[in-house]
Amino acid sequence: MEKMKKYANTALLALTALLLAISLVLTFTVSDYYIFNRIGEFGFFFVFSQWVKKSGLLLLPLAVFYKKKCCSDLAKYVLPLFVVLSCALFGNFFDVTSVTAESTPAELVYASINEFMPKAAAMTLFFLSNVLYLAICALLFVRDGWKVRVKSFVWLPFALIACMPLNVFENFFAIENFGRDSFWWFKNFTLWHFVMVAAIVGFTVGAYYFLRNKDRKKQEEFLAAAAIVLLIQYHSKDSMLIGDGYNVYHTVFAAIPLFICNIGVYIASASVIFKKKLLYAISFFVHAAGAVSVFVYFGKDEMSNYGIIISYSILYFCLTHILLFALSVLPTALGHYKFQAKHALIPLGYYFGVIVVATVASALVTSASMGFSFNGYTLTEGEYLKPNYAFTQINPLPFELPVWGLTIWKCEMNMLYVLGLYAAYVAIFYMFNGAYYAFLAARKKILAALHMRRAATEAAGAAEAEFAVSEDTAEDEKREEKEEEQN
Repeated sequence: MEKMKKYANTALLALTALLLAISLVLTFTVSDYYIFNRIGEFGFFFVFSQWVKKSGLLLLPLAVFYKKKCCSDLAKYVLPLFVVLSCALFGNFFDVTSVTAESTPAELVYASINEFMPKAAAMTLFFLSNVLYLAICALLFVRDGWKVRVKSFVWLPFALIACMPLNVFENFFAIENFGRDSFWWFKNFTLWHFVMVAAIVGFTVGAYYFLRNKDRKKQEEFLAAAAIVLLIQYHSKDSMLIGDGYNVYHTVFAAIPLFICNIGVYIASASVIFKKKLLYAISFFVHAAGAVSVFVYFGKDEMSNYGIIISYSILYFCLTHILLFALSVLPTALGHYKFQAKHALIPLGYYFGVIVVATVASALVTSASMGFSFNGYTLTEGEYLKPNYAFTQINPLPFELPVWGLTIWKCEMNMLYVLGLYAAYVAIFYMFNGAYYAFLAARKKILAALHMRRAATEAAGAAEAEFAVSEDTAEDEKREEKEEEQN
């Protein structure tokens, strides 16, 4: 029996890794997230079954790699039903396309690139992933047995909420009914901007106080779960880009992770999963400051199209950046890693490398797009791509900078701006680091003052108690003397 469990565990590791890889590839199909804001079209039970399967991408890694019994129970007794439902109710799921009768020639050009995966390949991967779901659940029965704890099901709503498709709210409103002047539209320095600033602070502080009294193993498991959620929500953008679009981006090229926070998703997630000091250092010094800086200023309003507060773009942007910030600072706050000034050298070199790669890649994609064509139509000026990786192409600040151009292939990049961008972010990194140490120093001073006050209060209380005892003793002695005199 033990030998069988050992084989089952080995198979679980391999099959779960394969399922995660296939699920990642499937995010590059239009249909993957396209259905969640069209429940009426695709049917509640099919859409919900796909949602539950998304939660399986959280439950199965925790059950297999971290041996979490509650996740194993949920996977074994919940996932199979919805996997079977998704196989039976897929309808026209594989025929989804972003092409409409109103599509412009340029949109057709990009659709021909976005919808690169043939229908047969998408169907094969979809049904193969369902087979893997069922096989993994069956192997969990072999490894963990049939017994189930009822309290495990308490975690099911949390898994569903954590993996919620963020475009599901779009079933309840039509974005065209809201203009940029609407109260609900997300822009800089509106109520919603300050709500999100409060959210990043509140979530991180709340997570710290939730985790600080738990043992190290529990802390690491919760951080790993948060990292998996971040990766699931981050990769929802792959499908949204080539379906409904995300913010101002509508092509698969925007899924290339060359924005600094895109790379940060992988670095911060890997840091809490693999627990490596170098990854902790890069996350804390580079990506924490990068994630929080966008909450101070979201860029020029004309270069953003987040929509209203519950539209996919703003929910995706804020959720992923909140999780990224929390995962970047919590390991240090919880004492898993202690950042030191000398640890900044490699992160500075890393960030310089990111800027160089992002600049070159931005220019290459723009240059390549000048030759994109479909059905005899070639893109023209104004239709070329500007992926703006790491903000190297479009200045988000409300003022222009002098141009010192460098032509890479067919695209001219403003190297003066790029170098200024690097210097500005390095300054932000050090400011964040300084603010962190200032916070620690202030906290230490406040805690010391509180400790001294508490000690003084306790000492005064002890003195009062001792005085009261001495008074009681004196009164007892007087009473005894009086009784002796009377006798």
